[in-house]
Amino acid sequence: MPNAAAAPPLLTKRAAGALYGRLAEADPAPKTELDYSSPYTLLVAVVLSAQATDKGVNKATKGLFAAADTPAKMVALGEAGIAAHVKTIGLWRNKAKNVLALSQTLLDEHGGEVPTERAALERLPGVGRKTASVVLAEAFGQAAIAVDTHVFRVANRTGLANAKTPDAVEDQLMEITPKRYLHGAHHWLILHGRYTCVARTPKCPECPIRTICLYPDKTPAKGAAKPAAARGGKTQAGGASKAATKARAKAAAAGGAKVKNK
Repeated sequence: MPNAAAAPPLLTKRAAGALYGRLAEADPAPKTELDYSSPYTLLVAVVLSAQATDKGVNKATKGLFAAADTPAKMVALGEAGIAAHVKTIGLWRNKAKNVLALSQTLLDEHGGEVPTERAALERLPGVGRKTASVVLAEAFGQAAIAVDTHVFRVANRTGLANAKTPDAVEDQLMEITPKRYLHGAHHWLILHGRYTCVARTPKCPECPIRTICLYPDKTPAKGAAKPAAARGGKTQAGGASKAATKARAKAAAAGGAKVKNK
């Protein structure tokens, strides 16, 4: 029976600290690109942002928040009124229902205030772990890292994580991220994934963490040859090539840290 392929290597905490340090140097005060004016409007914006762009959400919430920026005003606006403002966003019918329902729940159970506890947030209609993490970190300054598509990709590419589910990636990020970087970690990673470490052709030549990142298939500079891993090779079980594994180990050494596996 063949042996299972080893998990991709992880950065050490020292290398992870250096990685975050470079992201922090490039963007000392990262923040969400969603427009909001209070914990409540942030909560609504994040609920609306599922499977939608921040730009699209901001366009919709400009009118919505002008009409209703508190739970009481949102309930008074009603489902049809909410829907009229958010119909340009994907899944707008369900989102309108959830915004109305969570607003009513805030009035009924929390005195119209957004709770600061994860469990209470996750009991609100339309609010899952990711949404709760964004609100806890952004609105209340708590240590939480929301794992969306961008964060999941960046974490696994760089070696900050090597997990297959968002929850597992979150656990690894919370463990490896130095405390001084926890508050900004979500924003640094999501913005890095949105503008630099993009899905199809990451912009590695201009990436500030390229010498620390363990990703073996880095996009070469124009005119440069592709790395061996990118040209292919015999694949191991689990989809990783031997060339890719060696490249990740070499990158880890270049980042000033030993490679460890989990």
